[in-house]
Amino acid sequence: MLYALLCYHDEDVVCTWSKDQDAAVMAKLAIVQEKLTKQGRLGPVARLLPTTAATTLRKDDPPLVVDGPYAETKEQLLGFYLVDCANLDEALAVARELGEANPGGSYEIRPVGTFRPGGVLA
Repeated sequence: MLYALLCYHDEDVVCTWSKDQDAAVMAKLAIVQEKLTKQGRLGPVARLLPTTAATTLRKDDPPLVVDGPYAETKEQLLGFYLVDCANLDEALAVARELGEANPGGSYEIRPVGTFRPGGVLA
């Protein structure tokens, strides 16, 4: 089964990392990603731009487009992993390993009901 691992962290903290700090975290995450890729279990991975670049479509009547994410939480969604795992326990193990590489924040683990891979983006 596919699981989406949604990476949450305090954006104000992450955005203050130096280039070296950011590169160090990304290098640690790359080790986990490479292992999952070799196992044929890693799907798309994305690092999102800051919430200042977000736009929200509020599904009101009529629909309303608003600048910003309007998150109700202290932590923001920073990115996601799509991982093929046998069960929730296995998905939790992957999230723990990613968490060791990138301390702070949290990972929300959600089973994926529908997946359509789409084409390759340039």
